[in-house]
Amino acid sequence: MMTKEMTIRLRRPHPKQHEFIRSKAKRKIIRAGRRSGKTSGVATLAVEKFLQGRRQLYAVPVQEQVDRFWYEVKRALAEPLEAGIYHKNETLHLIEVSGTEQRIRGKTAWDADTLRGDYADDLYLDEFQDMKKDAWELVGAPMLLDNDGDAVFIYTKKRGRNHTDDLFKRAKEDTTGRWQTFVFSSLDNPHISQAALGDITKDMTNLAYRMEIMAEDIEDDPAALWNRDIIDHVTSHPDLVRVVTGIDPSGSTSGNECGIITAGTAVVDGETHGFVVADDSIAGPPAKWATNGVTAYHHNRADRIIGETNFGGEMVENTIRTVEGGKEVAYRAVRASRGKAVRAEPVQALYEKKRIHHVGDFSGLETEMCTWVPGQSTWSPNRVDALVWAITDLMIAQTTVDGDVFL
Repeated sequence: MMTKEMTIRLRRPHPKQHEFIRSKAKRKIIRAGRRSGKTSGVATLAVEKFLQGRRQLYAVPVQEQVDRFWYEVKRALAEPLEAGIYHKNETLHLIEVSGTEQRIRGKTAWDADTLRGDYADDLYLDEFQDMKKDAWELVGAPMLLDNDGDAVFIYTKKRGRNHTDDLFKRAKEDTTGRWQTFVFSSLDNPHISQAALGDITKDMTNLAYRMEIMAEDIEDDPAALWNRDIIDHVTSHPDLVRVVTGIDPSGSTSGNECGIITAGTAVVDGETHGFVVADDSIAGPPAKWATNGVTAYHHNRADRIIGETNFGGEMVENTIRTVEGGKEVAYRAVRASRGKAVRAEPVQALYEKKRIHHVGDFSGLETEMCTWVPGQSTWSPNRVDALVWAITDLMIAQTTVDGDVFL
């Protein structure tokens, strides 16, 4: 039994952490930005519940997050652990009171099968956007039945629709008090550098910043050219006749995202269809995106790279030639002579006719397609531009002037 002199070193929660730690809801769902303090806040809550004699289980898909949770728990319970009041198992990331059900454990889990084999009074599913929803439905919810346990879901908004979106909406609409939602951004954490957070905008797209830093829920915009209903997903494609990699370089050298989309064509029932096969878009300096573009070209056995020259002229091709494998690339320059919407509309029309298909998970590209509104959005749709260049080269007539393609 712990003496009064034994110290538990719980971190003082910041205001947003305090809200969910003190909430009485049985089901809490937290949408939070990166480095916002969600893991340390959850660790504080788990230690408090453990000290009440309850059985705690924290699960997350990646080991690094388990390690962070484990560090916070051990820090809080350092004195009673050193005194031998609690037993610690480093291999299992487990602390317990021997001979009782009182324990706290962290483990990796990403679906129902990896979550099995344990039960809890309180269950924490962190990075839930990267787990399969059956982790909760088939294993998590049933394990709480015996003791009417509590559950906390923690996630960062993911590009595209995800099971967390439906869960958050369900919780938001609950009027019984059983569910409660919480949202806090990276800026709400007073313990991290605000200057660094301000500077990070140079390394992220506008969409990524809004989702992963500001913890915003980016909904599809009904005014966008595309919507989810016209995007056709397939699991495979026929033999492709032509393949191109479209590159839309950033107008900045500070590391903004460069769109890199690879697509090909095949004849289906006597008609040419397009198949998007890869999205290798990346944020970084020219050498970085050029390497990704050349790698995509070779990996997908493309016939050529299509590169926009409006931001840099010959710099695009010259950069591609300097990276490994770049000298062998077949390259064509394209120059935008019309607005983005005008160039995108013929491609969007092919989607409406179900003549373009996505082979794989391209949630980042699809989020851009369904949220970019011509004339209204203040951010540049780099992936969409790269897609438009690729599909236009493959399926839409062009006019060549002095070796350049103008669209």
